[in-house]
Amino acid sequence: MIVKIKDIKVGHRIRKESGDLSNLKKSMKKHGLLNPITITSKGELISGHRRLAAAEDLGWEEIEAKVVSPKNDLEKLEMEMEENIVRKEFSQQELLDGLKRKKNLVSTNVFVRFWNWLKKILGLN
Repeated sequence: MIVKIKDIKVGHRIRKESGDLSNLKKSMKKHGLLNPITITSKGELISGHRRLAAAEDLGWEEIEAKVVSPKNDLEKLEMEMEENIVRKEFSQQELLDGLKRKKNLVSTNVFVRFWNWLKKILGLN
């Protein structure tokens, strides 16, 4: 669901520091919001405070949100905490493998570039 950022109620948060949002803002500007924020049906923010702050900094007026109905304040708190605790960062090897794959996708080998150039010259595209 798409909601107006001004309608989202940000209450007391566990995380006190949002940290540097510059990389998140670059990602959101390039790819959009990859994971929606989470709110209650009353518009109370449960998770996604950094994404919400980045969207505000980017001048967005609306943001995609998943609406959930926690049974009580305890469940709402657990959802906020688990959003930040349960995820797993890439290992160093996984990150290196991903960067290697990206490099291969970005820099096509010389033969492929030559073949594409030759096809273009010969009108074989």
